[in-house]
Amino acid sequence: MRLAYTMAPGRGDTDLILAGLAADLVTRGLPCCGTVQINTECADAGPCDMDVRVLPDGPVLRISQTLGPSARGCRLDPEALETAVGLVAAGLSSDAGLLIINKFGRHEAEGRGFRDVIGQALAMGVPVLVGLNALNREAFEAFAGGMAIRLPPERAALRAWVDGATGTVAKIA
Repeated sequence: MRLAYTMAPGRGDTDLILAGLAADLVTRGLPCCGTVQINTECADAGPCDMDVRVLPDGPVLRISQTLGPSARGCRLDPEALETAVGLVAAGLSSDAGLLIINKFGRHEAEGRGFRDVIGQALAMGVPVLVGLNALNREAFEAFAGGMAIRLPPERAALRAWVDGATGTVAKIA
């Protein structure tokens, strides 16, 4: 099983690293599927808008809800997330070089979201790279059963793991 995860300390840093990696891999011609998250700061200094881009060239979907300035708690739009999950599941095949999932989040920790897609990819022999935060680390480790490796949040390290997992050779620095 080829399963890895990365965690970056700053808010949104994991998203930036995985989106940059996905762009590098597209340039190299590696067939990827999955999602990368794009955060857009709001003009009113409120919480950012969260979008996911479905790989390789799918739509960008808004996965956050605008709940108002006094709202607290999770802003994830579960329907939009499940739409992204469905698109990724429909595009997943054994021809995929890599599955990238922007975050193993609360939905995955509770058995929903991309959890089944990750399992399907691994069963097909497709390597999987997941973004993770400390809040869901314990649930991810239980899901992975000790089979996942932690990678430093650096694009070069992630590319090296991808090269090893997919049998490719880096063509860019």
